[in-house]
Amino acid sequence: MTDEPRRLRIALLGAGAVGSQVARLLLTHADELAERAGAPLDLVGIAVRDVDAPREADLPRELLTTDADLLIAGADIVIEVTGGIEPARTRILHALGSGADVVTANKALLATHGREIFDAADQVGATVSYEAAVAGAIPIIRPLRDSLAGDRVQRIMGIVNGTTNYILDRMDREGLDFADVLAEAQRLGYAEADPTADVEGYDAAQKAALLASLAFHTAVPLDAVHREGITAIDAGMIDAARKAGYVIKLLAVCERIAAGAEAPGEAVSVRVYPALVPREHPLASVHGANNAVFVEAEAAGALMFYGAGAGGVQTASAVLGDVVSAARRHLAGGLGVGESTRANLPTVPIGRITTSFQITLEVDDRPGVLATVAGILSDGNVSIATVEQTTSAPADATPEDAIAHLVIGTHTAREQDLSDTVGRLAADAAVRRVVSVLRVEGD
Repeated sequence: MTDEPRRLRIALLGAGAVGSQVARLLLTHADELAERAGAPLDLVGIAVRDVDAPREADLPRELLTTDADLLIAGADIVIEVTGGIEPARTRILHALGSGADVVTANKALLATHGREIFDAADQVGATVSYEAAVAGAIPIIRPLRDSLAGDRVQRIMGIVNGTTNYILDRMDREGLDFADVLAEAQRLGYAEADPTADVEGYDAAQKAALLASLAFHTAVPLDAVHREGITAIDAGMIDAARKAGYVIKLLAVCERIAAGAEAPGEAVSVRVYPALVPREHPLASVHGANNAVFVEAEAAGALMFYGAGAGGVQTASAVLGDVVSAARRHLAGGLGVGESTRANLPTVPIGRITTSFQITLEVDDRPGVLATVAGILSDGNVSIATVEQTTSAPADATPEDAIAHLVIGTHTAREQDLSDTVGRLAADAAVRRVVSVLRVEGD
């Protein structure tokens, strides 16, 4: 008599765009997934707020329930794709406490309460998997956590928000204004009705915190991530970038740097901002709503991960990869793989980083102004690499009305020095306006 194979009970929390696709794939590909996992994966229920709400996939009504706690209590693996902080945090802690492994796509939760959740998993020997939390279908979490665990990651530059990449790409390739492209992105469903999380960089900052924590084996709190959005980017800045051989991208940058004389050793810098990327760099060719993560490791060298950064079925692919891995671990037994944060490196403020910059100024168009600007930059330890000057004034303007536009490229400078210098430029009588300051990454 043959023993009945063990079956794993899967509880799904959420049936939105991602959850509906996860459920559909679990049901339609059940035989294939069972072969890969080593046991049947039984979807025993789907917790939702409203069982009658319309959904993207036709799901069996008998699987839908509003009782998430009861569903979690009998599960071997709990998939959380509801998003937000609560009740997701409480439910994940409940799942771990009941002995289940957890698969989540919840970047906001992990970026703010990740340490609590990972500690809870360690206490019971469970695993929390979250490949879908960063860059959608792109496999980046597992390569950083596992494949590169024996290497030293030096730097990560990532385009990790599809909405902002879509907007900046359309502005660059078609010469459109920010507001027009944002409205189009909302119409197409790339941007939410309230796009703040995307265009102000909050979404990318959450992902940057997760990437940096993995890459540098250090718990990086969300409030240590410097964040700037793209709402100030206009057609003039896009045009100036193009003329200088760059494209503007919203980047998540995580890097290992020297801690400084006051704290010898290494530190971590994590920031999100619009940056100038050389057009020959691989990240410059990431178009539309796609994502890409560029990793520089000491031994492995430069690695590029590219693909769809969002979408229900794409994200569901990453979720199911984690489910299969969790199922194999569950069947094999033993303790789950915890998060490595033993390096415990300090995170430093953005003023400590060094990069090159492009500064755009409106100044009086008269002799001596360029020399004045150059002197202010020199006094601030900022060295000029390139200068492009154009003038503009109405036909009937007096000499006093004439304005010169200066686009200044700098050599590498310390962020704090540059910031102080820009403040002095803004205060100078010859400078009408500091139009923009953009950092250069990937040179």
